[in-house]
Amino acid sequence: MAIFIRKFLYKYAKCLGVTVLTTFFIQIIISIILFPTVNDNLLKKFGDTSLGKLELNDVSARKIINGNGDDEDIPSKSQSDKVYPRLRTEELDFTPACAIESREAISAIHRAKTQNCKQEIVNKTCLIQNSNFYPVKLPNLCPSNGMTYGKYLGCYLDEKKFRILSSFYGNYATTNSPDLCIEICIQAGFPYAGVQYASECFCGDMTPPLSSKSIESSCDMKCPGDASKICGGYFAMNIYETGLTKFVPVTPKLSSHNKDSIRIVFLLTLNGRALRQVYRLLNVLYRSHHYFYIHVDKRQDYMHRKLSVLEQQFPNVRLARERFATIWGGASLLKMLLSSMKDFFALGWRWDYVINLSESDFPIKSLEDLEIFLSVNKGLNFVKSHGREVQRFIKKQGLDKTFIECETHMWRVGERKLPHGIVIDGGSDWIALSPEFVSYVVGKQDELLSGLDIIFQHTLLPAESFFHTVLRNSKFCNTYVDNNLHVTNWKRKLGCKCQYKHVVDWCGCSPNDFRTEDWPRIQNTLNRQLFFARKFEPVINQEVITRVEQLIGFNDHYRIQNVEAYWQNIYDTQDMPASTDDTLLSHAGSIIRHNAKTLLQEGCKMELGDIIEINLYKYADIYKGNLILYKASIHGADELLVETWYKPKHHLELNFQSQYVDLIKMFKVSSEYDQKEMTFRNFASILGPLSEPVLVYQFSPQMDKLNTNFTIIWLDPSGVIADVNTIHKEENNVTDFIKLNIKTPLLPGVWKVGLLEQNNALIALTKFLVTPLEYFAGREMSHQETSLIHSGSVSSYKKFSYLKDIDFLPGARDSLLLKELTESNARRIGQDLREWIDSLSIAFYDVLGSCVSTYSNNLKDKLVCGNYKFSECVSTEWSSLSPDPKGTIGKINTLTGRIDRI
Repeated sequence: MAIFIRKFLYKYAKCLGVTVLTTFFIQIIISIILFPTVNDNLLKKFGDTSLGKLELNDVSARKIINGNGDDEDIPSKSQSDKVYPRLRTEELDFTPACAIESREAISAIHRAKTQNCKQEIVNKTCLIQNSNFYPVKLPNLCPSNGMTYGKYLGCYLDEKKFRILSSFYGNYATTNSPDLCIEICIQAGFPYAGVQYASECFCGDMTPPLSSKSIESSCDMKCPGDASKICGGYFAMNIYETGLTKFVPVTPKLSSHNKDSIRIVFLLTLNGRALRQVYRLLNVLYRSHHYFYIHVDKRQDYMHRKLSVLEQQFPNVRLARERFATIWGGASLLKMLLSSMKDFFALGWRWDYVINLSESDFPIKSLEDLEIFLSVNKGLNFVKSHGREVQRFIKKQGLDKTFIECETHMWRVGERKLPHGIVIDGGSDWIALSPEFVSYVVGKQDELLSGLDIIFQHTLLPAESFFHTVLRNSKFCNTYVDNNLHVTNWKRKLGCKCQYKHVVDWCGCSPNDFRTEDWPRIQNTLNRQLFFARKFEPVINQEVITRVEQLIGFNDHYRIQNVEAYWQNIYDTQDMPASTDDTLLSHAGSIIRHNAKTLLQEGCKMELGDIIEINLYKYADIYKGNLILYKASIHGADELLVETWYKPKHHLELNFQSQYVDLIKMFKVSSEYDQKEMTFRNFASILGPLSEPVLVYQFSPQMDKLNTNFTIIWLDPSGVIADVNTIHKEENNVTDFIKLNIKTPLLPGVWKVGLLEQNNALIALTKFLVTPLEYFAGREMSHQETSLIHSGSVSSYKKFSYLKDIDFLPGARDSLLLKELTESNARRIGQDLREWIDSLSIAFYDVLGSCVSTYSNNLKDKLVCGNYKFSECVSTEWSSLSPDPKGTIGKINTLTGRIDRI
């Protein structure tokens, strides 16, 4: 410390008075003595003192330090004597094996819903606390070429502008030592490590020049983390070998005249309901000499059921028998990939590369171009590295945290130390791997693989780091190509909004969908070794996919029927029941009853049967409505399939007397708002008592120039204010969203949302419907269920008595009538309930038409019903039963080995 103070005073004496400096250093020394815990925690977490300016009694600062996004279990300043919150053991049906110390683990245990998950978190946390869980050190099997771990090279003089080791710098004021610095440099993959000025650690990949070597006395400062060791001096550095050689990724060959045959396993990892897009992807990729291994998320019954028939049609298509619930960032993602790779080895397939793709991927070069490229680069492994400092990457990815997956959630349970001796790498989970490397990874585990298996079973986003880290530390290190063959549409400001907090205890980022305005980004890949792009979603933008097909050589679009149409299933009667199905069926049942009543006025009597499917329909990337496919009979004749097309009405009222009315571009309520794509996924705004409504507003850019706040009022069907929000002028939020913050169930009926000026004058008013449920758990509602679900949660509202004299609030008499009506509605069941539902939905949805299909050949006899003439669904442009060659699987062309889609 004395040497440090002396040199500091000498350096700055010309600028500062001695008295000021002396006082300054006394304060520093006192703070270190009195508050070592806080300082150590900050340094351990961030590796420098950059957070020294944070006020620890500030809530946001404590969130940063604790790495948590909420206030749960974070001690306040007044609770400074409470280091850890108490585990509420009374909530457990088992006795914990140890006293849980981790604040994050305790929070996870309290938030977990099932006892099995709580116990898993407890058991693993106890093993970690007892140091019996993670490996301390793992071997690096990459050839070292004569480099030796910890070999001392001497004391070298450094220069401020020309650092001897310039690849990484870190300041570790309380923990630095040669061993620590060497391990940090090994994690980053550098062959040299150097300690300087006591607290500084440098890494580099260039051999230090002998001309800079100095006498040992130039390095005279003790290490703060190990007083028995020396950590350099003033611009003097003790340098050590890490045992690694300089890492240089392989540069692949571009092309060759001697093209070898190539066979690819396309490992498709699918989720969601975009079946027609999966078919479109298969149409483009399919060749008879390649293989297609398909894993469908365990929860996606519809997708799996529809794709299962492909195994009978195509001998080179296989669906995974072991299925996983692959949540974003979950350990299950890596388990799924490894399980799938083991499986297609067991199938006896002979292949040269495995490439994993999702339903959101699409090729941006012809498959023949990919085959040529891979054929001249056999044996190489294509992964994409993060391209940043490894220590920053570790923090960003949460690799120094333990995560446990259960209840389809990744629970963060505390800090951990990564094992010594290995390089940490990662970046993208989209890969192209050789059979030799995959065989090693899924084969008999050696010490490296068994250790990494434990690490990555409890790692967030493990598929983004596992294969990279194995490559860097195994005998395959010289096959590493820093290219995952993908271009990804990153828009960080939109994609990094913590949209996955409901499934992971972390804030992650996700790429955006390509739209037509992103086309230049795809064009810029033409001369690069990139063969796929992501993400594509036809429900967001289909035109860009058609453009990509044209780019890679497809010229049949002028002959494809419905090339601009897109249908996506949102309900199928064969699916396993889901909680959202009750709302969909209640809503759809009302729509087809409206249709039947309209037909009856035309002299056509229709008897309704079961609902088979519900699809959303878009044309030219514009939402056109939903389609309900159901069974019905006309005048008691044979059963038909009827498809009815309908769409929601708009319910926005503007007060043109307001000076702000011209600012309103959007003011709408629905659910399933996608922050990243800035759109509702619930296109038809089908809401039920258990839905989570979201208001999205968009103002014109002139909003930024105004000096005013706005008020949002949510009014429930009984005329009671349910919630109030404020849009603050300083937030500059031209487009944003607000969630209704009340408990479910929501009171069924017509809700109103008003936008008010500061003087409570109304600017805009929108309405949305919360549809009463006809069904609960798939069966008709009982008296008890209706009274519980349809009574809402009015008693839990906050009181907003200060809001008075607002135009759209009901008067005292109307309030009383509305209250009596909602109480009466909550008792409706059976036909009475259906009539209530129908009276509500008719004001929010328009029926646009119907078409028919049949199981027999005599359909033409059934097209006329009374005064109404049905169209035939197969020849009706909007019908989901009309031809869609791009979104269905065609037949194999035996000459080309491809699928013909015309």
